[in-house]
Amino acid sequence: MTSRPTTVALIVAAGSGSRVGGAQPKQFRLIRGKPMLWHSYAALAAHPHIDQVYVAIGAGQEAEAKAALAGLKDPIFVQGGATRRESVYLGLKAIAATQMVDQVLIHDAARPFLAAAVIDDLLDALLRAPGAIPALPVVDSLSRGTDILSETVERENLWRIQTPQAFAFQDIYAAHQSWTGAEPTDDARMLMAQGSDVRIVPGAEALNKFTFSSDFAGNNMPSFRSGNGFDVHRLVPNAELWLCGVQIPHDRGLDGHSDADVAMHALTDAILGAIAKGDIGDHFPPSDPQWRGASSDRFLSHAMKLARDDGFELSNADVTIICEQPKVGPFRGRMRERLADIMAVDVDRISVKATTTEMLGFTGRREGIAAQATATFEKI
Repeated sequence: MTSRPTTVALIVAAGSGSRVGGAQPKQFRLIRGKPMLWHSYAALAAHPHIDQVYVAIGAGQEAEAKAALAGLKDPIFVQGGATRRESVYLGLKAIAATQMVDQVLIHDAARPFLAAAVIDDLLDALLRAPGAIPALPVVDSLSRGTDILSETVERENLWRIQTPQAFAFQDIYAAHQSWTGAEPTDDARMLMAQGSDVRIVPGAEALNKFTFSSDFAGNNMPSFRSGNGFDVHRLVPNAELWLCGVQIPHDRGLDGHSDADVAMHALTDAILGAIAKGDIGDHFPPSDPQWRGASSDRFLSHAMKLARDDGFELSNADVTIICEQPKVGPFRGRMRERLADIMAVDVDRISVKATTTEMLGFTGRREGIAAQATATFEKI
């Protein structure tokens, strides 16, 4: 079995943001209620194939950077330089001194809204080339001139280059170590100067760079989506009982086409509802025999992938399990951890509760278990 490449990300956040204006560097200015740096760090840290995220910061910025990323996991700060290229080189040097790395994604903090689908495409492209970049085709007419237009520039095969840019680590590190030219426009140019190929993957309009103060207008209101889910399954003898991905010892289990994890089904429906992608039956119809006995973590991880592909990141999820027996309390911690693992989020974003119906109804008679869930996402 082939092991997965070790992949890290390096966010360049050492600039002063002078073109934006104001005393605060732009990477720490609030966008949609969070510091700009927070958005891209959260997206990279949550990706299941990125093992560690490094952040290159300017001199004296560590306290502000730590505050900007408060609550997110394991930030590693490295000292940046006077230019972007120097910051990247110092970041790569620090990474090389710390651990063995196969691949690196180099990203500008000034591009905060990074979707998981872009990361997926970049990592896939690295299977075929030592470098990959996201880019968008130029669609506007182009022309040279100062005050008066001169000749038209053909826009065919012209691209707007974005970040993150993905590389085989040793190749891009070697390119930085040997660079003697003028300040490059991006890291891909440096790899190309070594004679290596760089593949293009689809970029995203949401990845546009924040450069001027006008870029912040209209981006300070967070965009949220919420969805609700509800599910019910019967309790039957001679069946396993799974709730939130944890097997619970009990004299009966839940009956269903899959493993009948009623809580995970409700949460899956809540996610699909938040992103307007139908319900669990649309994606995993019970009439399809391939889902018989299937583990419900497949449903939940699929719903989370759809959300991230559309540019949404989980703000929080709340699950309520409704039953008389078994007692859920002793398992709540494991349930939260299991859901957080499947959804690739921090456990403090997951809530699991339980309640009874005071012996009323089918749950009160212990004929079945119900669950309801709410999931809230923020557009990144």
